[in-house]
Order: sequence, then structure tokens, then C-alpha cells
Amino acid sequence: MDELIDILTPEGKPTGKTALKSEAHKNGWFHATVHVWIYTKDKKILLQKRALTKKVFPGIWDISVAGHIGAGESIVASAKREVFEEIGLQLEAEDLIKIGTRIHQVQHENGIQDNEHHHVFIAELKVDFESLIMQEEEVAGLRLFDLSILKETKKMENVLLSRFHEYYCTVYDEIYKKCKE
Repeated sequence: MDELIDILTPEGKPTGKTALKSEAHKNGWFHATVHVWIYTKDKKILLQKRALTKKVFPGIWDISVAGHIGAGESIVASAKREVFEEIGLQLEAEDLIKIGTRIHQVQHENGIQDNEHHHVFIAELKVDFESLIMQEEEVAGLRLFDLSILKETKKMENVLLSRFHEYYCTVYDEIYKKCKE
């Protein structure tokens, strides 16, 4: 879906301008996204298989939920909305634990320029996995993997992307700490 998003400076500050997501990707304008990594207390991580129709990384087992922050939308409201839209899980603000913000800059072969500030959260899955509902336009599958998959990105084909290994290790460390509490 081509949604209206806020355009940011490279440092992540609002410019006061908005644009369609497609326009921001075409021109390489910085904008904000959310990543929500959902885990279980028994050290599992929920990954979604990206729909084959996605313009970047189709068919890859990836972040539990990710999406663009809409124009004028708060970071937390966006995270809650994306989780509900993509997997049918209703979270409250207190369920989301922000573990950081990362700058992501990738030029894709199809011309998309991802210049994004990812607001990264973790959240515990407190409902039955079977109750999750996939948004078919975005998600081709859902699966619980052992948390260790975040450190083993080179061992399985089409599961995560090895070039982001350091990022996944950071997420692993934060989830592991929460599981020990």
C-alpha cells in the first residue's frame, strides 16, 4: 500500500514535509519505520514469511512485524497498528519495549532506496500462536523459530539476511535478557 509518510532529515528530525512512500523510496528521502520482534518466554522468535508480491525481500522469513510510520502518527501507535494489521495481535503500549533506533540505508536492484530510521521494539507473545491472523497481502507465513536463529543467519536459506547479522545479534541479546527475568 502506498501510504503518506513524514520525511525526515538524515539525523531523523522532522522536515515538516510528507510524501507517498513510493516517492520517498524513489528519491531516497529519509523516513521512519517500526520493527517489532515478538518472542515467547521459552526462547522462541516469531518470524513472518514476506509475501511473494513484496517489492523488497519477497519470500524471506523476516522480522515478526515491520512497517512504515504514517504521516503524523506516533511511533508507538504505528507499532501497535502494524502488529494488528499484519498478524491480528492486539498489543498495548506497555507491551512494547523499545530497544533502539537504527539507521538503515540500502539501494535495492529494483531502484528502491531505503533510507530509514528503524524504531526497534520487542514484545512477548502472550496468546496462542494459532490465534494469530495473517494479512495475506503482506504475510505468506508465520512460524516460531528457536531464538538462536538470530545468531545463525547463515545456516538456513531464505531465513533472515546475513548482511544484517549484527543487528539480529543485538535483538537476540535484548530478548535473551527479558527471558531471564
